Amino acid sequence: MTTLAPPPGQESARRSHRAGPPADGGLNSRARRLFTGPEDDPRWARPALWGILLLATALYAWNLTSITGNTFYDAAVYSGTKSWKAFFFGALDSGSFITVDKPPFALWVMGLSARVFGYGTWQLMLPMVAAGTGSVAILYRQVKRDFGAVAGTISAVVLTLTPITVAITRDTNPDPILVLLMMLGAAALMKAVRNGKLMPLVWSAVAIGFAFNTKMMQAYVVLPVFFLVYLWATNVSLGKRIRNLAVATLALIVSSAWWMVIVDLIPASSRPYIGGSTDNTVWDLVIGYNGFGRIFGASSSVGSQGNGASFGGSSGLYRMFNEIMGGQISWLIPFAAIALVGGLVLRGRAPRTDAKRAALMLWGGWFVVHFLTFSLAEGTFHPYYVTAMAPGIAALAGAGGVLLYRAFREGSAAKWAWVLPAAIAASSVWAVVLLQRVSGSGTVYTVAEIVVGVAGVASVLGLLVGRFTKRHRLMGFAALAAVVALLAGPAAYSVSAATSSTNGTNPTAGPSTGGGMGGGGGGSMGGAPGGTKSGTKPSGSAPSGTRPSGSGSAPSSSSSSSSSSATESGAESSTESGTQSAGGGTGGGTQVSSEMITYLKKHQDGATWLLAVSTDQTASSIILESGQPVISMGGWSGSDNAMTLAKLKSLVKSGKLHYIIVSSDGGQGTNSAIATWVKAHGTAVKSSAYSSSSSTTSTSSTSSGLYRLDASDVS
Repeated sequence: MTTLAPPPGQESARRSHRAGPPADGGLNSRARRLFTGPEDDPRWARPALWGILLLATALYAWNLTSITGNTFYDAAVYSGTKSWKAFFFGALDSGSFITVDKPPFALWVMGLSARVFGYGTWQLMLPMVAAGTGSVAILYRQVKRDFGAVAGTISAVVLTLTPITVAITRDTNPDPILVLLMMLGAAALMKAVRNGKLMPLVWSAVAIGFAFNTKMMQAYVVLPVFFLVYLWATNVSLGKRIRNLAVATLALIVSSAWWMVIVDLIPASSRPYIGGSTDNTVWDLVIGYNGFGRIFGASSSVGSQGNGASFGGSSGLYRMFNEIMGGQISWLIPFAAIALVGGLVLRGRAPRTDAKRAALMLWGGWFVVHFLTFSLAEGTFHPYYVTAMAPGIAALAGAGGVLLYRAFREGSAAKWAWVLPAAIAASSVWAVVLLQRVSGSGTVYTVAEIVVGVAGVASVLGLLVGRFTKRHRLMGFAALAAVVALLAGPAAYSVSAATSSTNGTNPTAGPSTGGGMGGGGGGSMGGAPGGTKSGTKPSGSAPSGTRPSGSGSAPSSSSSSSSSSATESGAESSTESGTQSAGGGTGGGTQVSSEMITYLKKHQDGATWLLAVSTDQTASSIILESGQPVISMGGWSGSDNAMTLAKLKSLVKSGKLHYIIVSSDGGQGTNSAIATWVKAHGTAVKSSAYSSSSSTTSTSSTSSGLYRLDASDVS
């Protein structure tokens, strides 16, 4: 078996690169080590880390004021700054009528930032940028601990330049927070594996519990790997391992379920409706819409299968390589897969508690379970979900790559002469295929393709020639060429993600490479800026650094605005006129202009809610423009049963709601009774009442779909 230990004297030689420790040995010494690294690190290691972290921060925060974010979550964060009740429940509106369809931890993080610094773009993005950069730093530390500074540096660069990670970190979706918490859980787990103590394992479980309160069941994807690694590699007795896992499982349950239990125990009349659920409970959201519905295709608010094809392509093992997903995540998958197998073979005769093999099991398992879960999921699937897979790929690229390189240099030609060059060749060829898909999209992609081809060939030839002629320096240069070849494509996509406008609801990186809603220039859909349908006007007010004023100076907030993001369920569609056709029959078919919002605020007459509309997307845009709470009666897809006729009558009778939008066709399904009652008892508001020109609305000047209701209208 090839030995992977460094040659005698190498460690002492490496230490000689540094001067001795400073005489004071105190605070100044610790501060110096923060910037220069430990004494036994190579001189370049810590400056390289700081450079990578600076690069990550620059990519994630570049042109910060242009980031629009996901208005759905932006509105919920804004509402949380106006009401602690809305903050706790994760309500879309400050009146706490309905929650978003996710648990609120990420909203809490952004909300606290907004409460401290004020509501605006950079205030919401600050936690996301910090989470993205923090994940890079954690991965570097974890890989470096077991495989050295070179491996840690490569892993950190790969994660930094993963295109979909750049795209989603420049957004207000909760995924960067999810990944950071999962990384913290992995770091604590490996500490528990190394020292056998209970508390690091408990803290690992707590981190995953908080991740659960960020995106529910997605946080649990790594749990089988965590359990396996701890059971296999920890240097304590089997009985103690099982007891520790039992305690950690209890910590996991408590840290995961506490918010859900509290919310579900509160009477429904005293809390918001749980958006996305079928029975107004968080538990239903866990096992349905955000749980098994994502895997098997039947989600509680959708009730159909195969919706993921609209966003990330059809389910199957090829999904990560298709025209939508390939450029987002798959660049180094061939290399990572070969490196995983090769690394495990190299550590095959190591003791059970071998730290390197445990790390390979962790990151390899992380990659494999995410790959299978995302590839085979038949429910709603967005491309940005796969950012959770990126740490596994990055760690394998660094750790596995270094293991293969050392074996290639020191092993027998018959056994290892082909493995590393084959891995580099496989990923280089795949990178050329991906770049060929976007041929003609821009000079940067053409240059990247040339770099991949030239550097890839130079790397493979250099490694083989250097190996068989024993020229180690040539092999070293060939390894550097391999890094350039494998990162040129992701770097081009990442720069595109950092410098282009992206769709806030479905962000992706790079140019359009295929149909569906997962592609689009710079992440937008249909090729129109901001993800709007070509020919329609973007709507809603993105955070601008100040609180929404409702002055009407922002782009008009129409009900077509949020359909630009294409609902997760696919239950809504945009018509040629740019209006939204929503299920339920209320709030669809009518644009909500800035003039209408001004009119509604003027005639709000002390009501808690400015307006009631059918979907979260419409409501969130109006909330951000008006600064007032707006009711979403049907949740994200328009099919939630959040509003009943009895509840509507109660709100009207108590003076908490005066205005409601009803679609011109009268609607259908669960809200048809509401639409019928509103038309029979409400007073239609003519568009001429708030618009100087009937052409500014999507309906005639005598009917806008807007109705006024007062207590006297309720029998």
